[in-house]
Amino acid sequence: FILGGLASSKNLQDLLFVMFLMLYLLIVSGNITILVLITTDPHLHSPMYFLLANLSFVDMCLSSNTTPKMISDFLRENKTISFAGCMFQVFFSHCIAGGEMVLLVVMAYDRYVAICKPLHYFTIMNLKRCSALVLISWITGFIHGVSYLVVVVQLPFCGPNEIDSFFCDMPLVFKLACMDYHDLNTLMNAECGVVAVTCFTLLLISYTYILITVHQSSKGGASRALSTCSAHITVVMIFFLPCIFIYVWPLSITSLDKFLAVFYSVFTPLLNPAIYTLRNKDMKNAMKRLAEMLLRYGLQGLY
Repeated sequence: FILGGLASSKNLQDLLFVMFLMLYLLIVSGNITILVLITTDPHLHSPMYFLLANLSFVDMCLSSNTTPKMISDFLRENKTISFAGCMFQVFFSHCIAGGEMVLLVVMAYDRYVAICKPLHYFTIMNLKRCSALVLISWITGFIHGVSYLVVVVQLPFCGPNEIDSFFCDMPLVFKLACMDYHDLNTLMNAECGVVAVTCFTLLLISYTYILITVHQSSKGGASRALSTCSAHITVVMIFFLPCIFIYVWPLSITSLDKFLAVFYSVFTPLLNPAIYTLRNKDMKNAMKRLAEMLLRYGLQGLY
């Protein structure tokens, strides 16, 4: 397949190469930092941070599925991808995205239990249940990805196999099939819509219950709970809205689709670490402790 990329101008491609390379390095370093902090700091060994560590890992995988290829293509005249590479992107895009949708629902459920049933929190959200819920999110994502892969590998392609994007996006791959793809595209959009709308509805229900409970609570606890939930809600909105406009309710505007695809695969994984670290006191304190420990070991090494 021949990829159109994000821009045709050589100067613009050079600029985009530098910009997206820096952004990708920030995504990887930011999410790895969160994983290291949560793994090594005993103060963060709780259900909420266990789920946050999984979200960071998923975000890193989501960006790594398409961003390195996009960055390398900025330096290439001919932007091509093999059939196997294209199928790889299709599968993992939907596998990881489907898993992240369910994981965000699990994180909302975790906050619901913590705020609405605080006395039973550690009984309900024990390690065994948290692990089972994360496993369910991965199984759901895997099934979602396989359902798309099974369909797309059977499509007849007879050329020209040109995709006006920087990766193999499912709606654009369907357009290359030498057949009437509209019914199939509608069916796959409906399947994607079931996953996205169901998860989004569950999230709305969870956060509605949380906000009602917070409104009825004391001022001190309410402000802390509201701060945590506002970060979660922000993450939900920046993840779900691009997905809805790309797959569930497509607008068929090429430039907008490219922007949403970039936002979904690059900016969402970049914003998540920033939102959770900048708005979370526990994470900021953990970063200070890690910095102090590294400084202490560094000074010991000098002497």
